[in-house]
Amino acid sequence: MDALEAVRLRPVSPRLGRRRFADRVFRAAVFGAVIVVLMPLAAILGTIVVRGAPALNWDFLTSLPKPVGETGGGVGHAILGTLILALGGLLMAVPVGVPAGVFLASDRMPRLAGAIRMCADVLAGVPSIVVGMFAYTLLVLPFKQFSALAGAFALSVIMLPTIARTTEEVVRLVPSTLTEAALALGAPRWRVMLKVVLPSAGKGVAAGIIAAFSRGAGETAPLMFTAFGSQFLSFSPLQPIAALPLVLFNYAVSPYDDWHAQAWAAALVLAALVLAGNVIARFATARRSS
Repeated sequence: MDALEAVRLRPVSPRLGRRRFADRVFRAAVFGAVIVVLMPLAAILGTIVVRGAPALNWDFLTSLPKPVGETGGGVGHAILGTLILALGGLLMAVPVGVPAGVFLASDRMPRLAGAIRMCADVLAGVPSIVVGMFAYTLLVLPFKQFSALAGAFALSVIMLPTIARTTEEVVRLVPSTLTEAALALGAPRWRVMLKVVLPSAGKGVAAGIIAAFSRGAGETAPLMFTAFGSQFLSFSPLQPIAALPLVLFNYAVSPYDDWHAQAWAAALVLAALVLAGNVIARFATARRSS
């Protein structure tokens, strides 16, 4: 009998047996908790796919809505409007959020950085409908006009804390030796951040921007106060514009069965858009961390 067989045949102590039993119970509890957490997501996605897939086709994705009472039509104007609003929000939020995140990660002026960090966290927790009322007061009431510009501004306020905090986290992952080496060569700090730090953290920053895009694309309440919605295809920043969340809401509360089916299809398109953005962001962040 060799040593390995002797170890296997040795009787298990009661204490070791209790530890193994506790470990198995804990593993089962963890797996059960994971299943409980995933069940609502699976139920929501499954319901959206089952109810929305029958009404989803190429004509639905590209055509304009039909007049009230007629069947058919699509949400092509809303898909384009959602992209315009979300990209417009990014154009406003990225030039502010990325430098703010770099500043927070630089550990310079810690009191000011702490105040900015707290403001970003508070802003991330502000209800989106409050952001919509703020944008309505700032850009709609003075001009007496709903507009895509006001909607993009509201989404930029929602995107800003996500971009700033994500940029801070990924910039902190850049090795400090790179920054120190660039500073030792005589480069000013702003050039080091622009030419060394940001390119090194580029994938993580891009992931944060994509996550912010997904966050803004799914918002409804701010757009009800700002973009308002439209039945037509519009490219003017000073006119109301359609968006998938607005179409989904309006169709869902309508009395027409055809619009209800289109609401489920619009929900499927919106969920796919948001889910794709989050998956891309997570994948890019995972590769950056590895």
